[in-house]
Amino acid sequence: MFHLFRYADFWGIIAFRFSKVRIQTKNELVARVTNSNRKSFVCNFFVMQHIKKKRFSYFYRMTTDFLNTPIAYLKGVGPQKADLLGKELGIFRFDDLLHHFPFRYVDRTRFHKISELLEADVEVQLVGKIVSFHEVEGKGRKRLSAIFADETGAVELVWFQSIRVMKQVLQANVPYVLFGKPTVFNGKFNFPHPELELLQDFKESGATAFQPVYNSTEKLNNRGLGNRAFAKLTRQLFPHALEHLPENLPAGLMETLKLMGRKEAFLNAHFPKDAATLERAKFRIKFEESFYMQLVMQGAKVYHKKAVRGYPFKKVGPVFNAFYQNNLPFDLTEAQKRVLREIRKDLGSGAQMNRLIQGDVGSGKTIVALLTMLMAVDNGFQSCLMAPTEILAQQHYEGIAALLEGTEIKVGLLTGSTKVAQRRALEAARLSGELHILIGTHALLEPNVTFQNLGLAIIDEQHRFGVKQRAALLEKNTLPPHVMVMTATPIPRTLAMTVYGDLDVSVIDELPPGRKPIKTLHLFESNRLKMFGLLKREVDAGRQAYIVYPLINESEKMDFRDLMEGYTNISRAFPPPRYQLSIVHGQMKPDEKDFEMKRFVQKQTQIMVATTVIEVGVNVPNASVMVIESAERFGLSQLHQLRGRVGRGADASYCILMTGNKLSSEGKTRMETMVRTQDGFEIADVDMRLRGPGDILGTRQSGVMEFKMIDLVRDGQLIGLAREWAIHIIDKDPKLEAPEHLVLRPLFAKMLRERAVFGRVG
Repeated sequence: MFHLFRYADFWGIIAFRFSKVRIQTKNELVARVTNSNRKSFVCNFFVMQHIKKKRFSYFYRMTTDFLNTPIAYLKGVGPQKADLLGKELGIFRFDDLLHHFPFRYVDRTRFHKISELLEADVEVQLVGKIVSFHEVEGKGRKRLSAIFADETGAVELVWFQSIRVMKQVLQANVPYVLFGKPTVFNGKFNFPHPELELLQDFKESGATAFQPVYNSTEKLNNRGLGNRAFAKLTRQLFPHALEHLPENLPAGLMETLKLMGRKEAFLNAHFPKDAATLERAKFRIKFEESFYMQLVMQGAKVYHKKAVRGYPFKKVGPVFNAFYQNNLPFDLTEAQKRVLREIRKDLGSGAQMNRLIQGDVGSGKTIVALLTMLMAVDNGFQSCLMAPTEILAQQHYEGIAALLEGTEIKVGLLTGSTKVAQRRALEAARLSGELHILIGTHALLEPNVTFQNLGLAIIDEQHRFGVKQRAALLEKNTLPPHVMVMTATPIPRTLAMTVYGDLDVSVIDELPPGRKPIKTLHLFESNRLKMFGLLKREVDAGRQAYIVYPLINESEKMDFRDLMEGYTNISRAFPPPRYQLSIVHGQMKPDEKDFEMKRFVQKQTQIMVATTVIEVGVNVPNASVMVIESAERFGLSQLHQLRGRVGRGADASYCILMTGNKLSSEGKTRMETMVRTQDGFEIADVDMRLRGPGDILGTRQSGVMEFKMIDLVRDGQLIGLAREWAIHIIDKDPKLEAPEHLVLRPLFAKMLRERAVFGRVG
């Protein structure tokens, strides 16, 4: 019966094919043909063949959804190659191919002679003839060898794949244009898998001087989807695609910035006429990418302020004022006061606060958080503070509880290890309103953790939480609580305005007075005795030290000191009972870890040997030395965070970066940067140049990784310009209703729909 259905379906298609029915869109064709039996090979084959042939433009030119057409329908692709393109490069639609820009360009106007070849890692272009070619039996596999010659000499061409195909297409004694990268084997030049094109075809192709070079992969190359194939497919698509690339920037903006038109920009980004035109095309596309990202973020921010109501905190009352006057143990910096004014303005606006607080290690973010929570208490609301680890949550709890000692403010702690009886007591206190502040870990996100009146949620080290985890906090009340997210990891300005553009951002850019700069030393393995001498001097003076290792167990592949070996060596240098050591790493049970941490905090041990588990969450003012073993294995951000564990007391502090004697250029840059500066924002800029934005962001927002041409490291000035224009337009016309802004609405609305807006939780 199943086969009969297929045959019936097939004959129905044939009848349809020769009928006078006219299809208005490609989607209608696919729906008519395949809906009755989606798994029918005949149906799918028919659709593919029908569209691939001469009716290509007929079936697609009329549809407004042309650029969303599956890439399989482009001639030369098909279902199997389309599947591979999607998996390897994320190219699923025509639009994805248009946005698969070349990563560099090659000047194909210059031709070299064989006698001019040099051993360099660059492609060259030659004109000559294939004198002969033959198949060679090698060890393990065959290869095809050809002799290519011009009037100055000869070189060997080699193919290890597609030998049968190449033997069929190669022609002897016919002029070819060869393009490839020469290599040296047995003292002679050869070209593995070069690009070859008949000289006559090259002249007739009308190719531009700057030939595009596209990213590909080994799997795609093996399926015939290398650089030339991408150029061919893109050229084939452009005549049909250009009419579906309407201008999407206002005429006034275009005229002011002298931007190239959109169609011209896309065409020249792939096939530029010359270097100057290429730069103009790239600027236009980069500006468009960044501008729309900023437009969506600014639009979301404006909408959020108008549409998402928040609990109004109408006053700064007696609780805040009494603490500020009687319990605050130090004077706030001007930066802290400025940030508190910005927060106060948000809380009293009637809209939900959605603010990111950036502050370097030790800048005083926690006291700002506490004062904000006291504003909530003054207005009859509860607060919660969520930290990424139990250690950090415990530290926040102990520090805040100590500051609030003697007041009537009740503080609770909820973590994964909180006992059942304690949980019940906390629940009763939360629901009755007796508990004012709850500090905890992911345990705060559990559905049964509810409040009588949660008005403020603070998230510390927010990049360590998933977006959905943070969003769960908003479901704790009828109205979403005000949200404040904090990070001690400085974010480069370019990245902050791109990724966190939908948040209000405050920066605490001033350290409290009295904090002495940390002296940072870079020592090689040969200077280990110097490190031990400084360590012993500080410990004997009554101070404490951290020694941090990148590994827990020995690795056969990497020649780095590991934690256990280090602990043994330190024990020999600082033997008990005179010296006591703690050891902490991520594989320990929480209670074991807490026990060792407490011993160190209570000065029962002088040296803590640890992994990066102590990167955040340990505040020991008596610790004056941070030794980081195999420091070349750490990123700059991590090194900066680790260094921030010391320098919290009145004594001079030291950070010692121990490395092997051989360092990569990147490793040298990291060590030099750490020694030169303690400015977290400068360090973050260098870190982004070295690692790129992806590693710094983690998975905070996938949208920033969707840029096709913008370089977040190099294009900061351009992004700033786009941001200024986006803010100007949204401030002037938030609904984009002005005639000159109507051109923005289609793509703006599309991006809003596609973007997973978790703006309320950063």
